Amino acid sequence: MTMEKVCRRLFLFSALASIVALGVISLFLVLNSLPAFQKVGIRAILTGTVWQPSSQLFGILPMIMGSLYVTLGALLIGGPLGLFGAIFLAFFCPKKIYPLFKQMINLMAGIPSIVYGFFGLVVLVPLIQPANGSGKGIITASLLLGIMILPTVITVAEDALQAVPKSYYEGSTALGATHERTIFRVMLPAAKSGIFAAIVLGLGRAIGETMAVMMVAGNQAIFPHSLFSGVRTLTTNIVLEMGYAAGLHRQMLIATAVVLFLIILVLNFGLGRLKERGINDGSR
Repeated sequence: MTMEKVCRRLFLFSALASIVALGVISLFLVLNSLPAFQKVGIRAILTGTVWQPSSQLFGILPMIMGSLYVTLGALLIGGPLGLFGAIFLAFFCPKKIYPLFKQMINLMAGIPSIVYGFFGLVVLVPLIQPANGSGKGIITASLLLGIMILPTVITVAEDALQAVPKSYYEGSTALGATHERTIFRVMLPAAKSGIFAAIVLGLGRAIGETMAVMMVAGNQAIFPHSLFSGVRTLTTNIVLEMGYAAGLHRQMLIATAVVLFLIILVLNFGLGRLKERGINDGSR
């Protein structure tokens, strides 16, 4: 057997391993959540506004909205900051300090989420307390998640910007465009596919985060009435109650995971369609 065939089979095995893992996880979630969907009802689960397992009330709509609010807030904060950080590293950062900045960003990516949560609890919560008594709520969780997704957005977006051929930049400046105009009018549009991927990865990190959000979000299973309201996300709802849940309660927590899985799938699909539409419009 030639080395080429060995490599092909190795790559095929690696790809199949990911598909099999996804299939096993999906099968586990579906089989264990199906009884809950049958007993409670999909409509009652998705539109219910009260979560009281002791009273057999399993409405997760407040947690769905809490997850979406916190994730949207994190993207509004971390998305622009991450993009501007990537632009700085790719086009403005002096070569002497570039390794230092790059190493710091890589270090941020390796910090455990519980450490981020402790930072939010000790630093961010006291900063928000003058506007809100507890200091825990949507705005605090969004700020913290916005910081947490920065390494992902910066790294992927910078790689996309660096992958744009240098001839694009040289051609634009040769025609008289300034450095800044070339970056924002030529380099950024050329790298929009990779930048979009950075935003999608940041979204996945934000909506799936658990421990850090649990420490600063307030964990109240209610509809938020302001940016300072305490919320409970789908992930924190599972973590908080899985330790003692049993029977239908446990099945409902797994059903919550299925809903979260579907939300992420729909968001990724929707963003992918927007990306394709943007690429097609740009090619016309």
